[in-house]
Amino acid sequence: MFPLLPFPSPREVVFFMLVLSRVAGIFAALPVFGGRRVPTNIKALLVFMITLVCFPTLSITMPQVPTDAFSLALLAFSEIMIGLTLAFITQIVFAAVEFSGQILGMQMGLTISSILDPSQGTQVQIMSVIQTLFATLLFLSLNVHHMFIRAIMDSFRVIPIGGWRLSTELINFLVVRTADIFIIGIRLAAPVMVALLLTTIALGIMARAFPQMNIFMISMPLNIGLGLVILGMTLSIFFHVLQGTFGNLSEQINTLYRIMTKGG
Repeated sequence: MFPLLPFPSPREVVFFMLVLSRVAGIFAALPVFGGRRVPTNIKALLVFMITLVCFPTLSITMPQVPTDAFSLALLAFSEIMIGLTLAFITQIVFAAVEFSGQILGMQMGLTISSILDPSQGTQVQIMSVIQTLFATLLFLSLNVHHMFIRAIMDSFRVIPIGGWRLSTELINFLVVRTADIFIIGIRLAAPVMVALLLTTIALGIMARAFPQMNIFMISMPLNIGLGLVILGMTLSIFFHVLQGTFGNLSEQINTLYRIMTKGG
């Protein structure tokens, strides 16, 4: 028989697969890498290579390997859930960006137009796609993905193998973070929302003062043009809000460590 190189024993092979499950869970939900724009074989190769690099540096005690397949599958599922939970907080930020784009598209009158989102493979509003691309560029330029590569190593130091527990505190934390979708989305869309609201009020006054004027024909191109101009002028505010949100991810990851360690 051929030896299981570079693993000296079948137990370490199982341990490697458990580490691979946690890394795969993180990259499955991580923006940019978890979408459909990255081919599945590339993602699988990336997960395998990162696991192969991280595995020799893990200074943790290998757990007792289950003897039956069902217990081993539950252990692998627990590792996947740890990765998904850690990466879930970034999905909240990008969901808020998409929500912001939907608000702007509705106010600008672009709800009838939709294009294919390359990251999800679904039809979404054009403003959501534009703002998601801006958020993706900022995500990569700030090296936020490096934060989660470090989180992979730190998670094995803090959370033991199979240490994921669905506790009440974890559910409350995820619910509160999910509510941030609406808060962050409104903050991102606020400048354009206010400008278009004032424009609508002004057009309403004009419609009362000049009944002969076709306000509907004027409002459509005016809202689109003004919305794009205000969005371009306030793009620095958009990036500032996102930068602060991405900066809080490290604190939220530490909070997840504390909750899952306590739950375990």
